[in-house]
Amino acid sequence: MQNTQSVKSTQTVDAQLITEQFNHLKEDVDFSVVKIGLLSSKSQIQTIASLLETCEALTIVLDPIISSSTNQQLLDEQALKSLKQELLPMVTVLTPNVAELNALSSTEDEQQAIESLPCEWVLLTTTDTSKNKIEHRLYHHAQCVERFTYTKLPGDYHGSGCTLSSTISALLASGVDVNIACKRALDYTYQSLLSAKSIGKMQYHPNRQAPK
Repeated sequence: MQNTQSVKSTQTVDAQLITEQFNHLKEDVDFSVVKIGLLSSKSQIQTIASLLETCEALTIVLDPIISSSTNQQLLDEQALKSLKQELLPMVTVLTPNVAELNALSSTEDEQQAIESLPCEWVLLTTTDTSKNKIEHRLYHHAQCVERFTYTKLPGDYHGSGCTLSSTISALLASGVDVNIACKRALDYTYQSLLSAKSIGKMQYHPNRQAPK
């Protein structure tokens, strides 16, 4: 439960319901990309990892949400440990911000942190630590292969990370290469923030209908 100012409470989706929904969907739809966002418990993470192991040739995009954009902790230590041990090795594209990267790697040295991750691709977003200019960095097998620079926008935003990872996933499902998908998704997300909407007292929300 949340509004634009804070997260009031969370309720974990039952693991059995996740299993039933996944299997029901799998009976009906062929999919090649899975995007994972907010996770809330060790059992939930273990369930999702087990389900993904039943699929072949999946591209998995993970937005590793550990705390809310209003700084409420959303993932406890047990769940974080399970995420690192059981889910990260399956992930194709990881999209952490700096704080999330540090939490996933237990170090604040960027290169060491990237090298400690088992994911093939890591798109590190740096909005959370940048003041004026933002430089997002794309790593492939722990080597920085692309840098994307933007001017930091004023204000606080809710949903920019979800917009980014969802757009990357949609582009990958359309056959776009990872590096191009990341660039296009970053541009799309930035444009959605340029025309973001104020619907409450604090955070702005991306205008996903605005970008062309």
